[in-house]
Amino acid sequence: MDLTIHTTALPHDDPDAAVAFYRDALGFEIRSDVGQGRMRWITVGPAGQPGTSILLAPPATDPGVTEDERRVVTEMMAKGTYGWILLASRDLDTVFAKVRAAGAEVVQEPTEQPYGIRDCAFRDPAGNLIRIQELR
Repeated sequence: MDLTIHTTALPHDDPDAAVAFYRDALGFEIRSDVGQGRMRWITVGPAGQPGTSILLAPPATDPGVTEDERRVVTEMMAKGTYGWILLASRDLDTVFAKVRAAGAEVVQEPTEQPYGIRDCAFRDPAGNLIRIQELR
């Protein structure tokens, strides 16, 4: 089979804060922004990689999601345990400095992990965990 990862989704609860984080802190391109108010679906992705995107979507909007499920999603987002993504960079220290300078919540400074990688972690404005691994 010939498959690629095209788009993955992360929830957001403040579209303007999400755009500012992914565009200004991570340097991603805004590829589409549809909807209005808090009900916006925003597609972002790394410059020069048009085939890879993240869809920032309002959580639990599917009509099949129950009120109890919406409550759980909201609670998990508030704790930062609902969504996460792993990114990678050849220059982890520069990326870390830029994202921290943009005001992102630092979860972990660049660290050599016992399992053989060096990485750091932040939370985006919705609480999603953003881990950034150093490419070697």
